[in-house]
Amino acid sequence: MNRYRDYSTIRYDAANIQAAVATICPEIKFRVERAVNCGSERALWWELSSCILSSQVPYSLAAAAADALDQSGLLADTTRNTRLEHHLHETLTQPVVVNGRKLKYRFPSAKAAQLAKTHQCIHNKAKSVSNLLEGFESADKARQWLVDFVPGLGPKQASMFLRNVGFSYEFAVLDRHVLRYMELMGLLGEVSGSVHSMSSYLKTEASLRSHAEYAKCPVGILDWAIWIVMRVATRSERQLA
Repeated sequence: MNRYRDYSTIRYDAANIQAAVATICPEIKFRVERAVNCGSERALWWELSSCILSSQVPYSLAAAAADALDQSGLLADTTRNTRLEHHLHETLTQPVVVNGRKLKYRFPSAKAAQLAKTHQCIHNKAKSVSNLLEGFESADKARQWLVDFVPGLGPKQASMFLRNVGFSYEFAVLDRHVLRYMELMGLLGEVSGSVHSMSSYLKTEASLRSHAEYAKCPVGILDWAIWIVMRVATRSERQLA
């Protein structure tokens, strides 16, 4: 989803932002409904690893690191690997190319440990990511399990993973762009906007979900549109400054 109308001329005010979001929501919904759901184990591990790797790191760098792990085949292997953490660390310490520049991933040791533990946990629970997802009774239980048992995966990253693999569009990915939109629209109210704990995340998500119901759009689609528009608007605002 990288071809949308040009919103680079948007002024940073509530009316224009809301109008742009309302315009782009149907386009995202249309593409999502017609997207081919790629549920291969390799694709699922790419999405899961990129979400784990994206904490405190630009998403482009996390995606490049996830590409490197994907090419190694380490995570998609459903067999037990007693030296998995070591091999993951070796891969994550190698430079990756992002926008034509060679960069190093910031947290190779910590993320190698988290990914190795995640691989073991999923293997013990269901043998594979696809089996894991198929075994949940509801999307809520799937997200809660991911938050509880996948190290390095908070509610934002868990929600992103479930949305990106097409499992559920009923969760919000509350990143800084979405929170700024909510502040601009007066949606935070008594909610502080701090979403570090699950309880505060759910309260903030509930506020955006009500807004999504008013807009007649699933919250997972709405916040995707918000992310696109706010990211462009923020860039335009900086250029004007």
